[in-house]
Amino acid sequence: MRDLWIDYTIFMVIILTSFVLTVYRNLSGRTEKTKSDYVLADERSISLWTMLVSLAKGFLGIRVFLGYPSELFYRGCELWETLYGISLAFPIVAYFFVPVYLSLNITSVYEYLDMRFKSKLIRCLASAAFVIRSLLILGITTFTPCIAIKTIIGIPFYVSITCMTLLSMLFMCSGGFTSALMGDVVQCILMVIICLIVIVVGIIEAGGPFNVIKISHERGRLNFLNFDLDPTKRATTISALLGHLFISVSMYGCQQNFIQRYISMKSKEKVIRMLILSIPFTVIMMSMPWIVGMVILTQYVDCDPKKLGYIQDIDELFPFYLEDTFLFVPGFLGIVLAVLFNGSLSAIVSNLNSVATVLWEDFVSHLHMFKNISDNKQVWSLKIISVCCSLIIMTVTFCISELTGIIEISIIMISATSGPLLGIFILALFFPSVNWKGAVIGMISGVLVIAWITLGAATLPKSPTVYLPTSTNQCKNDTFDDSVVKHRFSVMNEESISSEAEINQMRIANSSKSDIRHTLAEENILNSIYKVTYLYYSIIGTGATVITGIIFSIVSGSHAENYIYEEHLVHPVIHKWRPYHVPVSLEIK
Repeated sequence: MRDLWIDYTIFMVIILTSFVLTVYRNLSGRTEKTKSDYVLADERSISLWTMLVSLAKGFLGIRVFLGYPSELFYRGCELWETLYGISLAFPIVAYFFVPVYLSLNITSVYEYLDMRFKSKLIRCLASAAFVIRSLLILGITTFTPCIAIKTIIGIPFYVSITCMTLLSMLFMCSGGFTSALMGDVVQCILMVIICLIVIVVGIIEAGGPFNVIKISHERGRLNFLNFDLDPTKRATTISALLGHLFISVSMYGCQQNFIQRYISMKSKEKVIRMLILSIPFTVIMMSMPWIVGMVILTQYVDCDPKKLGYIQDIDELFPFYLEDTFLFVPGFLGIVLAVLFNGSLSAIVSNLNSVATVLWEDFVSHLHMFKNISDNKQVWSLKIISVCCSLIIMTVTFCISELTGIIEISIIMISATSGPLLGIFILALFFPSVNWKGAVIGMISGVLVIAWITLGAATLPKSPTVYLPTSTNQCKNDTFDDSVVKHRFSVMNEESISSEAEINQMRIANSSKSDIRHTLAEENILNSIYKVTYLYYSIIGTGATVITGIIFSIVSGSHAENYIYEEHLVHPVIHKWRPYHVPVSLEIK
């Protein structure tokens, strides 16, 4: 077996070099003397294409890079069709959300809700929803590269998680939003290069691109355009389109980390151009991991490494393939791992900057002890908040390490938290008759409805995971590199090897109990609601928030009160439909 010390050494050298260069650049360049320097990028040094790449990187991320290949291999391409919803979201955000935001002099997007509803409460609710959602998603972002590091090098989760947390703290203390954007761009370019290398090598080994497409089609992985209306199906064309349309509009139109990018650009025309250009750019970038999955399928479909026990979880498939295919190239695996590690780190830093900004603007700065403090102290307060959030993310990451399926976990978290946040912004932008009471009750209702469905789904008997068919019929002595096989057995301990058998024994022992629970669940009329796919959670949360907010506003407010609004705080198209409105100068009590 070839020793992996070269890859391990290169991995460590790149990580340390990247950190030293970043800190040196931050300390020797323009320092963040004010809060604005820290939370906003310098428009003079950030081009349109830099923002474009950073925007795509913010949505795609490491979990897509590692998770989608195994998703196609074991489950098919249904989630590939989320591209339809994502592509439709960009023009919606560009023409319905951005024009209002950029007309206001705000740092946190949730300041807008305060201005619109004249309520600190609704601002705090929306900010808290964003912070909780971001911390959960960043837990997945932290954990994802740790899978590859453990699979290839064998470094335990707790070591890599701890190291990434400490480095994120140091990055946050040494640089601001501009540094995070530049890191996003570099890591995104490197991930694209790795994908291209894997695709080209895989196509050559498969005998050409047509053979890759043919095998993927024959094995049922290219199951596009499934218009099944059953809402309990895990993913169909309709649920992927509608679900990710609402998720994407919520992310790109209502989340601080993206709005922060728009505000940094300042020009509305430039932001709209960037969002429209993001459509083909995102389609290309998001399709690359799926094509990687097709290449891996061509290689392993009749010799599944999971069935042979070489990998314990589906998320380890792509790292295993990299190790098996490129082990003969000294240092290549170390470079790949460093790119994954740094890519995750840059995503954590840029998002932590947004989380810290929201916590400061919407919560901490309103405390008496922090009022009227100097700009320098504000910057250090933001850095301290970021460090505290890093520790929370580390805790979340350790919890996620006990679960499986990073793509499914991330979509559930994103979908469940997207709806109420999007709903409250829809009420603010497009329903001037909604008052602060309706907005508060609407958002609380949306959160409660999603929490009820999510917890209800967790109480149902867990169905066995269904994967598309693979086999080991064509396994040969030379199917996998001998060094990889020996290495895999050396890093797998007896506990991990026997864990699957223990789980199966527990399932058999509890089978009668599961049957009883299943029978009782079928008799419950709520069972059909709990079985709704998580892709629809964002739609349900948005609908519950909007409908409840409108109804409660009508019931709780007078007719005159519900028709008072300031022109610049709602979308311009609304003025054409409204019978009358109150000018901006009117004070609302």
